[in-house]
Amino acid sequence: MKKIIFIFIFFLYSLSVYSNEKIVYLDVEKIMQESIAGKAIITQIKKQRETTISKFKKKEKEIFEKEKKLVSQKNILNEEEFKKKIQDLRKDIANYQKDRNKASNDITQTRIKASTALIKKLTPILEAYSKENSIKIIVQKKHIVMGSNEYDITKDILNLVNKKIKKIKID
Repeated sequence: MKKIIFIFIFFLYSLSVYSNEKIVYLDVEKIMQESIAGKAIITQIKKQRETTISKFKKKEKEIFEKEKKLVSQKNILNEEEFKKKIQDLRKDIANYQKDRNKASNDITQTRIKASTALIKKLTPILEAYSKENSIKIIVQKKHIVMGSNEYDITKDILNLVNKKIKKIKID
């Protein structure tokens, strides 16, 4: 796979050398991390994650207390009641784990949706920038093995994104 990407990049580079086509690259991750909208997304997801973690810590503590109480009642309860309470505790633990996994997946999906929304808003900015500057191809920096800094348009795009996209609301 890396060889294919290298060959593709080499082909693009050689194509740009022999023609006057302008090829540049962009660090999309830097845009996601340092733009105002990207920072807003990160803050919102962090807040959502912290809320979820505190909720599950509270639930975990309740399950631990229930287990502790059950262990202390082991000699008092008859065998059937004890087994029934153990099964209930196991159900609670299974539900806790299922809910925790679901919450983790929800946060991941929210992060993906927010990133996609930012990229959708970034696309018209890139199109306009490429028309204004006669750029034929914009490649992501992560796919570049080596490139001159003069072809890096990340700072310009970051400034445009900060001017045009202030915040992206996530659900």
